[in-house]
Amino acid sequence: MSESKKIFLTETDIPRAWFNIIPSMPEKPAPMLNPATKKPLTAEDLFPLFSEEASRQEMNTTDSWIEIPDEVRDLYKIWRPTPLVRARGLEKALGTACHIYFKNESVSPVGSHKLNSAIPQAYYCKQQGVTNITTETGAGQWGAALSLATRMFGIDLAVYMVKISYNQKPYRRSIMQTYGAEVIASPSMSTKAGRKIITEHPNYQGSLGTAISEAVELAMSTPNCKYALGSVLNHVALHQTVIGLEAEKQMEIAGEYPDVVIGCFGGGSNFSGISFPFLRHNLSGERHSRFIAAEPMACPKLTRGAMRYDYGDEAGYTPLIPMLTLGHNFEPANIHAGGLRYHGAGAVVSSLKENGLIDAVDIPQLESFEAATVFAKSEGIIPAPESAHAIAAAIREARASDEAGTPKTILFNLSGHGLIDMASYDRYFAGDLANYTVSDEQIAANVETLPEV
Repeated sequence: MSESKKIFLTETDIPRAWFNIIPSMPEKPAPMLNPATKKPLTAEDLFPLFSEEASRQEMNTTDSWIEIPDEVRDLYKIWRPTPLVRARGLEKALGTACHIYFKNESVSPVGSHKLNSAIPQAYYCKQQGVTNITTETGAGQWGAALSLATRMFGIDLAVYMVKISYNQKPYRRSIMQTYGAEVIASPSMSTKAGRKIITEHPNYQGSLGTAISEAVELAMSTPNCKYALGSVLNHVALHQTVIGLEAEKQMEIAGEYPDVVIGCFGGGSNFSGISFPFLRHNLSGERHSRFIAAEPMACPKLTRGAMRYDYGDEAGYTPLIPMLTLGHNFEPANIHAGGLRYHGAGAVVSSLKENGLIDAVDIPQLESFEAATVFAKSEGIIPAPESAHAIAAAIREARASDEAGTPKTILFNLSGHGLIDMASYDRYFAGDLANYTVSDEQIAANVETLPEV
């Protein structure tokens, strides 16, 4: 392992505003629709579900910069700015002429980037006098982040955790409980949506769509309660842009600019966070970088999904979102990258992909773990299985660039560490993991069930 170069900023370099990419987009995303009336939503339509400020941010298509509240920025200082690292060890292991950088979001108190949005969402609820929040979590990173954020503001939290991850990742569940959250395996018998799914599929191991349905139902039926989520929607991507805004300054200090920017992809939060600040320079014509979202081959919404209006959850409680989707009834394989098993992509990322402004690749599970072990041996950090997809895509890019004789500067987001995911590494080393491929017939059958708009 060779010593990699770390580039640090100071507290004064933490961004003072988040970047909203929608005003810069040449073609704006189609509006979300009310599932009952099929009419475009307003911010006020979202008030019963989300905090009012999060609702306004969600629908904001005019302001490129949204000020970060001082209280939120002060809490960011606990771990931000995060380091940018020149991955010389990985470069040496690959024998590449490329320069590879990663933004290390694993240094947050909960080990992932999710706290960047959990803190402002909890803050806005507190400012509004909310006493309870519900949410869902896949692999557990978002649940852990919101558990800490709600504890900071004295708000009670109920987390519906996808059942397969609830069982595969018990220590993430323990982290949430340590911060005081109630954690429920989803699907559960505590909601109408959960009971229906269990009745129809008694052995169903859950999905993010199911967990969202349960969290939304509980929020809508509990007084003084709101729902918060960790990916997919515009306001979440907005909060995550602190990642790319910091990385811009750090790349400038390094004297380089990325030719390729990569993030793993589940619903879009960390990919948007690292990409959107750099993408704005493409949209203005100043630069031309390539942006790659790396998703699992077992859940390929960007690479093989249909661009349609779909629900964000399985029960159909949420607004209709214009998205690249595998269908809200999609049952993902029980892969260990649990945070990437969501059925659709956010409206903004879907629009960018459809208009050729970003690219996507699907990564087999075994390739992601192979990349993770190469990275761990060369850089000393064991990545989360989700983040390993970005590493695998970066390795692909480096090798392709070397073969073409055109070495590039590659930047990827290390969205979290994998120290609580060692059971999945154990299975990889034991040879117990397999690749999963979704059939065209399965995707077509799910897409046929989508609502007509």
